[in-house]
Amino acid sequence: MTIARELASSNVILPPSDLYSNEPPLETELHLWQIIFLLQSLTYFWKEKTDFYAVGNLTIYYSLNQRKSEDFRGPDFFVVLGTERKPRKSWVVWEENGQYPNVIIEILSSTTATTDKNFKKELYQDIFRTPNYFWFDPYSLELVGFHLVDGKYQPLSPNEQGHLWSQQLELYLGVNEGVLRFFTPEGQLVPMPEEKAKQAQEKAERLAAKLRELNIDPDTI
Repeated sequence: MTIARELASSNVILPPSDLYSNEPPLETELHLWQIIFLLQSLTYFWKEKTDFYAVGNLTIYYSLNQRKSEDFRGPDFFVVLGTERKPRKSWVVWEENGQYPNVIIEILSSTTATTDKNFKKELYQDIFRTPNYFWFDPYSLELVGFHLVDGKYQPLSPNEQGHLWSQQLELYLGVNEGVLRFFTPEGQLVPMPEEKAKQAQEKAERLAAKLRELNIDPDTI
């Protein structure tokens, strides 16, 4: 039974849903930039999609009693599929049809690594039932991923490039120039908006150079 159904059957009065996120500041600049890379590249890659929610450092409230003071956790980055793409102050499970994230990524630090690898792994496996869980250390570049099989996390095996497949996102995760990035099924880097713009500019410059080799002024075309 989903949380939404449990709540409906118990006839409790729902509190306001506009609960604000309650997450502490990110630990380092690397953590901030890592979340930005993940968020901007995925939302740009999925710019035509309207049925997902991706965010970083936002609180998930999941108390069966619908209390802000209990049962909440803020993953560094998570994605929920099959939901409305709109801004939120936090993710309140009982106001989101009982939905939990499909994918969670934690960015490790010296103070959070033990929690991320143990307590949070069990939480995301047993309570959230999140199909894909990854953690990444921006200093050591350790990348580990799991997928849920019969209710238990099983480790994901890297491909030849060292990338881990997320069946939920239908994308790979891998390290590129020291940063955790998304890759297409064909192994192509999912670009940030500015990277895509740079690629377009470089392509235009190569075309212009080729036209000049043919004695054609590209400015007259």
